[in-house]
Amino acid sequence: MPEASEPPTVALELAGPERAILLALRASTVPVPEEGLVDLLALDLEQVRGCLQRLRSKHLAVSDEEHLERARVTSRGETALRLGVPERRVWEALRAAEHPLSPAELSNLGLSEEERSAAIGILRRRGLVAAGMPLSLARPSDPLPIFPEEDGLRSVESAGPAPLAPVVASLVRRGLIELDHVTHRKWSASEEGRRLPVSDSADSVGAISPALLLEGRWKTATFRAYDVRAPVPRWSGARPHPYLEWLREFEEILIGLGFSESRGPLVETEFWNSDALFMPQEHPARSIHDVLSVRGIAGHTPPEPLVARVAAAHEGRPMPGESEAISVGWQAPYDRALAARTVLRSQTTAVSARFLAGNPAPPFRMYSLDRNFRRDAVDATHHVEFNQCEGVLGEAGTSLRDLVGVFRALSEALGIRELKFRPSYFPFTEPSIEGYVRHPRLGWIEVFPGGMFRPEVLRPLGIDVPVAAWGIGVTRLAMVRLGVSDIRELYSDDLGRLRRGPR
Repeated sequence: MPEASEPPTVALELAGPERAILLALRASTVPVPEEGLVDLLALDLEQVRGCLQRLRSKHLAVSDEEHLERARVTSRGETALRLGVPERRVWEALRAAEHPLSPAELSNLGLSEEERSAAIGILRRRGLVAAGMPLSLARPSDPLPIFPEEDGLRSVESAGPAPLAPVVASLVRRGLIELDHVTHRKWSASEEGRRLPVSDSADSVGAISPALLLEGRWKTATFRAYDVRAPVPRWSGARPHPYLEWLREFEEILIGLGFSESRGPLVETEFWNSDALFMPQEHPARSIHDVLSVRGIAGHTPPEPLVARVAAAHEGRPMPGESEAISVGWQAPYDRALAARTVLRSQTTAVSARFLAGNPAPPFRMYSLDRNFRRDAVDATHHVEFNQCEGVLGEAGTSLRDLVGVFRALSEALGIRELKFRPSYFPFTEPSIEGYVRHPRLGWIEVFPGGMFRPEVLRPLGIDVPVAAWGIGVTRLAMVRLGVSDIRELYSDDLGRLRRGPR
């Protein structure tokens, strides 16, 4: 039975520079540096590097890399070479002085305070300067000492033997030299690059250009074979930011539960941000929302009838047209000027207040998912800017049980199973609760604060039915849902992380 013959080997069709470089690598018995190919083939360095990378992607060339550090003298180092290192200059000044010197008397040496202090410290550690002040030499009759860093600096400047590692580290730390990291590559033909034949045709075409099509030269051109093994760039199409995509998913759940959206301004007045929510103007309870004030923008309070009703609730007086007060209030004068002050909105509950003032007829289910700002210390679970989802549920018979039901429905829709509640306090709700979910790394974190709006909030706004309200921490919920352990990762602009998407 005749032996099977091997399939014929197809000659490599390479662009002119690639072909010339591969043949040069084949002809050499030792690896060739990139600079050597530049001189040998009269090509520029960038062209050589580009061709070598393409040859490597085709498995025709391999490289050996050597990573080196090259020291070079900085401008501060050049001054030290010319005038001497700071410790030498201080030592010579003390030796030439007729009496001990204070550090201030060394100011004419042209040294900064930092350099002067460092030089004095070095001389004292070497025992060349006596302890105490003013400064004097420990042994005035000694000859000029050797300064290793000065010798190391001269060695770097003359490209002589490399200084000892501690001397190099000191010179770098003092800014007298800098280290440049250099990579040297030497190239050789791979086993495949030496074995495969190379086509003699240097005029074959590797890519179709507009000119080739317009001039019709594609009809007679010789095209190089397509290498299916060659790597190609990986392109990633546009996609939403994972955090923004998750926020849209959360909104769809709320809409599915029958809630409609409402929006409000980011720059608010103290009236809507706090006063309408029965947060006292001069009370420590207001400090739980550290607001950021806005300068240069005048705020405007709503019509006087509404302001008068809110002021009466704060002061514990009957509202206009009524004979009895809602409660004892805060027992403090209401400041209308403070109510008009502008702030960056610290809570989307301000949107709820605006909504209720304009939509007093029940039933209503409203949500607002938007940005807020607080003077928070940034850490794994806090940020100066954050998203919050405010919501209100109002109709006859609404109770805290309905609010808990909404929280449980949201958790279930998000696939969160571990949920617990505890009583809490907020100035504008009573009773109030906090809902916690478990983060896989951070443990239990608060995400579901809410409660039943107090009469001091509802009656000034014209609402006569019970209203359940919440301010869900959707940013923290997103951390649980997306597997993020640091809130700052949600605002990342790392393209690699964004392309991979949520974990």
